[in-house]
Amino acid sequence: MSLDATSLDATDLTPSTGSEVELDAATLLAGTHAAALRELLVARGVVVVRGVHFDDDQQRAFTHTMGELRLGTVYERENDGMLKITHLAGTYFWHMDGTYEAVPPFASILSARAVPPEGGETEFANTQTAFEDLPADEQERLAPLEVLHDMRTSMDRAINEPTLEQLATWMGFRRKQPLVWHRRSGARSLVIGATASYVLGMHPAESRALIDGLVAHATQPKYVYRHRWQVGDVVLWDNTRTLHRVLPHDPQHPRVMHRFTLEGTEPFAGAADLARA
Repeated sequence: MSLDATSLDATDLTPSTGSEVELDAATLLAGTHAAALRELLVARGVVVVRGVHFDDDQQRAFTHTMGELRLGTVYERENDGMLKITHLAGTYFWHMDGTYEAVPPFASILSARAVPPEGGETEFANTQTAFEDLPADEQERLAPLEVLHDMRTSMDRAINEPTLEQLATWMGFRRKQPLVWHRRSGARSLVIGATASYVLGMHPAESRALIDGLVAHATQPKYVYRHRWQVGDVVLWDNTRTLHRVLPHDPQHPRVMHRFTLEGTEPFAGAADLARA
């Protein structure tokens, strides 16, 4: 794949999801290809750059070339945008970030500082292509539906016996979202994953079956790119069009990732929002 605007060459990693580019740290920091990288990210969902070996200041500077740095959590604010990830219980299940917010983060930029010898890969699933592949009548059936997303639903999968304090914290993160995100560009994608609790107005059994079925559909191998990490890798993913998860690994072997995030530019919008506009 070649983007004519900057002659940025990219190799597709699967038919639907993920592309790799060969750029060194100095070129990335110069920002020369920032617009083309962002375009590629929207087109392919995931962009991989091997062997970059950014330090935190460089990774932060590169993030600034791509857009506005997000300072969404207390951890990110304390570290000027950097989040060090060693183990986050909820990340082992398919999810997208920001489902409790009106405007989710656009993209994340992750670099590998330590990787285990086995396991610990990150998988990405393309929720736009998965929606586009559904039959037309199914797309229209899903388009007006709304889903309640909450942290409790997500964390119930990851922590078997939560404390009352944990439950109280989780219940503070919840928001109604469209099941189908109608984008300004005209594209549509699914808003699903581990945080999706139930479809509003639907019987609980039918709701659970629908959500689980859509996740199973969107995470078929044909929509998924699995990244096998090497120290020094930098991976960018479009959070608004993909689900992601970490695969299990032996905790005796460290897995250390440093993440910076790009601020979102488009609010969630469903069919009802378009009708009111």
